[in-house]
Amino acid sequence: MTNKTVLVTGCSRGIGLAIAKKLIQENYFVVGTSRSELDFSNLLGSDRCLHVPVDISREDSISNLINSLDTKSIQVSCLVNNAGITKDQLFMRMSIDDWVSVINTNLNGVFYLTRALIKQMVKNKYGRIINISSVSGLMGNPGQVNYSASKAALSGFTKSLAKELASRNITVNNVCPGFIESDMTNELSASQIENALKLIPLQRFGKSDEVAGLVSFLLSNAADYITGQELSIDGGMYI
Repeated sequence: MTNKTVLVTGCSRGIGLAIAKKLIQENYFVVGTSRSELDFSNLLGSDRCLHVPVDISREDSISNLINSLDTKSIQVSCLVNNAGITKDQLFMRMSIDDWVSVINTNLNGVFYLTRALIKQMVKNKYGRIINISSVSGLMGNPGQVNYSASKAALSGFTKSLAKELASRNITVNNVCPGFIESDMTNELSASQIENALKLIPLQRFGKSDEVAGLVSFLLSNAADYITGQELSIDGGMYI
């Protein structure tokens, strides 16, 4: 691979930031997006990066991103669709906005951005696309019908696109994290943590760095023969 430029959405914290830091260490040029302004160079400790404020749920915001990359002559060869939101609620109480906003970001946003970047990958006959899904998309979760549906949809998206793009040397894979240490897990009560750990054979939550390591592998030449796959990183939760 000659063009090591990767775009990571949802880069301001958590898994997205960990992925960006890992790829900077591996000599990628990292384009990061988040909804708000961000001192990306300071967060990554590197100038080999660019941050662009983007709302991936809006096509016009994606267009602005592509125009910004074109202006700077930046060609993205790898895409990590990480950005996502939750609006958890029991289904009987779930509002239309709770449903639509989650689907627009977690699913439609992946469509908008991937469609915008795929033509250049096809032209170059090289590309790597990694969708960050969730174990919730594999097994469902009470109170997360919208989130689980959006993440489950990435399974069909990944497998179908992988078949379409394989002849162009473009791989597409789906990473499904389980409980990962984050601001969200920090807010869990002791009883909630205990109940969650009962579901995890390895008896601990994962770390963002561990997800970043898997993403790094899938972007590397060592994973050239892996495409259309769903890889759970969940301590054995979904077995």
